[in-house]
Amino acid sequence: VRNVSPMVAATFEDNSIIASDITAIIPYTKDYFVVPEYHILTMGKGSIKCEDMNGNIVEPEILTVNWDISSAQKGGYPYFMLKEIYEQPDALDRTVRPRVKDGLPFLLEDGISDSLFDKIKRINVIACGTAMHAGMVGRYVFENKLRIPVNVEIASEFRYKDPIVDSETLTIVLSQSGETIDTLEALRLAKKKGSPVLSIVNVKGSTIARESDYVLYTHAGPEIAVASTKAYTVQIAAMYLLACRFGLVKGVMSEDEARDFIAKLENVRELIDATLKNANRIKMVANRIMIAPDVFYIGRGIDYTLSLEASLKLKEISYIHSEAYAAGELKHGTIALISENVPVIAIATEENVHSKLISNVKEVKSRGAYVVLVSHDEPLNDPSICDMQIRLPEADSIFSVFSTAVVLQLIAYYTSDAKGLDVDKPRNLAKSVTVE
Repeated sequence: VRNVSPMVAATFEDNSIIASDITAIIPYTKDYFVVPEYHILTMGKGSIKCEDMNGNIVEPEILTVNWDISSAQKGGYPYFMLKEIYEQPDALDRTVRPRVKDGLPFLLEDGISDSLFDKIKRINVIACGTAMHAGMVGRYVFENKLRIPVNVEIASEFRYKDPIVDSETLTIVLSQSGETIDTLEALRLAKKKGSPVLSIVNVKGSTIARESDYVLYTHAGPEIAVASTKAYTVQIAAMYLLACRFGLVKGVMSEDEARDFIAKLENVRELIDATLKNANRIKMVANRIMIAPDVFYIGRGIDYTLSLEASLKLKEISYIHSEAYAAGELKHGTIALISENVPVIAIATEENVHSKLISNVKEVKSRGAYVVLVSHDEPLNDPSICDMQIRLPEADSIFSVFSTAVVLQLIAYYTSDAKGLDVDKPRNLAKSVTVE
């Protein structure tokens, strides 16, 4: 009996199998079905009978996995997380390129027509953890480029309040697994209040996908490591595609502007490839911070949203206490935490606030912090600014998020690995949160 927790099932030859995730089934067959909630399975030799709670026979939809077993193996990498970091350029290509036609975002094949956006006046993004941080990056594009108000909500909070949602509010839910229980319940609440719901998920046929009005599948392939990497960046890419299409429909973005936007989005794989070549230097940061009891991240604007995700990654796989702060808030109390040799990782890709961020960096540096600057700047040799610099490939800040994310993921990965921890399976955590 399936009771909330995810369950998939399949038959092959004279065998039948059930599992909580399709990766367990792939060695045997690519054809499977998602067991509906509150349904009963009776397993036999090479057969599975599915019934509802009233005993009615149900014919489930058979789905086919479009990746092979090698995708769910380490392939020579020491950990799945490192493999998945390096898979991001291909994952982004699979998510973006099939949805571009004549240089413009094309979502009709996903069942998302322009009519969806016609009467939308505001957007609610609902997610948990890393997916919520991807939503925060998406909010930046919707609000700063398109002037569309966006509210990003923690799913576990949204579902227990009386949210302001109506038919003119588009609810976007993000979940890698499509089974996150708080996100699922928040989705149901939004639908109950009349909001159209669009989900961005990675797993075909998942509960969230089935219960949404519209689905934009990311094509990251299987993500085995508990700490999400490629699912995060493809969720951002999916948000960017939606934002661009939304801007065209609303007349906020011209076709030329949209083509330029999409061309830059398609180019992010080159940015990531260039960043990955810098892995050895990034590893040096990890060797410095692995013994630190605390690590702080600071940024402004879109860089602050990246700081939040970076801090989460470091905490969950290295067990180092870490916090992310909006750099402009340091003087409002948090700078009291800065002492001699405390690592501070500063992200500075936003040109319009770059000088402000550098000023904040100098403040923490003058108080003894060990500063790592992640930026587009030419090589810096100013000890009043930073102790170490990670240079990013030149790009607009909204597209630099992809290369910046890779840097921050690698810092977390190498720190955990240097400490001798199991990077893929951090303590107390599970890949999908299917209970409250």
